[in-house]
Amino acid sequence: MSLSSISGRLLSDRLREVTREGRAVAQRSRYVEGLAGGRLPLAAYAELAAQHWFVYESLEPAAAAMSDDPVARHFVHPELFRLPALEADLRFLYGARWQSRISALAATTTYCTRIRSAAYDRATGYVAHHCTRYLGDLSGGQWLGRKLVEAYGLRRDGYRFFVFEGVDPPLFRARYRDRLNAAPWTPAEQNAFLDEVVAAYRLNIGLLAELEDRWR
Repeated sequence: MSLSSISGRLLSDRLREVTREGRAVAQRSRYVEGLAGGRLPLAAYAELAAQHWFVYESLEPAAAAMSDDPVARHFVHPELFRLPALEADLRFLYGARWQSRISALAATTTYCTRIRSAAYDRATGYVAHHCTRYLGDLSGGQWLGRKLVEAYGLRRDGYRFFVFEGVDPPLFRARYRDRLNAAPWTPAEQNAFLDEVVAAYRLNIGLLAELEDRWR
């Protein structure tokens, strides 16, 4: 669906429309389904956590760069930061020397490069990558986290990435949508935001596809 065909609607509604296909593709990923069903080894999940670390290591420092922006600062939420949780997970999954045991896949490197080029100097780029990651973590990510706990017998460790202490996911998502709708962006800026969200979805799908190829 083209952006022009849904102009004039609330930005959160437009966001839902332009991401519908990407969300469906990600949910149908054989790699994600394999993890959710416990049909892949724990090492396959460990590699997902490792790739997430590279993505969030690229994204989360942008919060400091954008904290003074009049729009982007409303989307800086330290309670969402995932790097500490991911590092705890990686220590559990790979051991104390986890950093020497992980490497970014080609698709991950491409994704991280796009984040660094888009999210550090303009609000539309920062918010686009921010909402793509964190709203996903607070929706479909919650389903996947529960499935991983069941499939791999995780108890206290290894799945902290999916746990947002003190955050009510449905309430947070609703308030996030309100902030999007209140953003004082021009139509061109709204379209730039939506374009970047679509790009972020494609990059995430590319990352899942490369992981699927590795864990067939």
